[in-house]
Amino acid sequence: MPPGSRKVAITGVALADCGRVDDTTPYALHAQAARRALADAGLDRSLVDGLASAGTGTLAPVEIAEYLGLRPTWVDSTSVGGSTWEVMAAHAADAIAAGHANAVLLVYGSTARADIKAGRRTGTLSFGARGPLQFEVPYGHTLIAKYAMAARRHMIEHGTTIEQLASVAVQARANAALNPEAMFRDPITVDDVLAGPMIADPFTKLHCCIRSDGGAAVLLVAEEYVRDCRTAPVWVLGTGEYVSHVSMSEWPDFTVSPAAVSGRLAFERAGVRPEEVELAEIYDAFTYMTLVTLEDLGFCAKGEGGSFVDKGRLLVEGGDLPVNTDGGGLSAQHPGMRGLFLLVEAARQLRGEAGARQVRRRDGSAPGLAVASGTGGWFCSSGTVVLGR
Repeated sequence: MPPGSRKVAITGVALADCGRVDDTTPYALHAQAARRALADAGLDRSLVDGLASAGTGTLAPVEIAEYLGLRPTWVDSTSVGGSTWEVMAAHAADAIAAGHANAVLLVYGSTARADIKAGRRTGTLSFGARGPLQFEVPYGHTLIAKYAMAARRHMIEHGTTIEQLASVAVQARANAALNPEAMFRDPITVDDVLAGPMIADPFTKLHCCIRSDGGAAVLLVAEEYVRDCRTAPVWVLGTGEYVSHVSMSEWPDFTVSPAAVSGRLAFERAGVRPEEVELAEIYDAFTYMTLVTLEDLGFCAKGEGGSFVDKGRLLVEGGDLPVNTDGGGLSAQHPGMRGLFLLVEAARQLRGEAGARQVRRRDGSAPGLAVASGTGGWFCSSGTVVLGR
């Protein structure tokens, strides 16, 4: 088969234990997720010749490979925040297509919540104060403040309302209510969101993602391995990645996220249009991320995100474009760099294995096309993956 011509499929996906997990380690969560993903695919770990991991230890993914008993000949430790896993999936797909690897495991685990509860770290873990960050950190310019400033800019320029942003959280919780694995499932209203304690204007508590423990794993394989798997393949149709800025002063437009570029590239390479997509899994550390990413992926025009999300379109039940069908980082789980969870949920939906939250076409069949788009830092980077069955 000529180099670069192999098709690539996701054949194994799994979550480790998520939510409140007080009696384990990040390494154990990596191993749990990896075992479950391999079992899901029905493949032996001896076939895994590629490993991608980030966020744990000094020499990730070397430490993770050792812990899992793997000796990969292809590795990736790209770390660009929440978009890490979509970017890694793009790299893995390219490597498999080129014949540099046959089966690549993406794996993540974190005890972010448990570590704070036990006093092993603080809730305001610093990104550092060297390099470009030295010009912002001394002034208390926190990560959440950066997102809040961007949201306020969108409100000023496009008339987006705080109620429209709140509706994103309300719809995420409604989707989480259908997910037995979600950390928070009780319904909330727009008034509940608005009445919460202020975190960073205009964000109250429920505009912000939850903090949890958890892990996830995704196995990508070359097309010739698909026949040996127990699951139906979910094909990687197109990917895109982009980095925008790290200093807020170098961000040309607070109302445009890097998904505007990564999404365009992914859709072009997949040969599909946004209007063909049947569900979207979008990084949602804050409500504004969902709204602006929907605009930048092309699901609505720039400035129309508020009216788009305000009509219940994001709901599994009755929504035109179900978004974050598991409840997302706002309600399901958020153990840190959550991008891998987007790929897990998208694959489960395309395979028709999402239970009560399953998105269905009018004829009852599972959807055929999904997009997962991760965002890293404070809109610093983006990775987008288009998937189909």
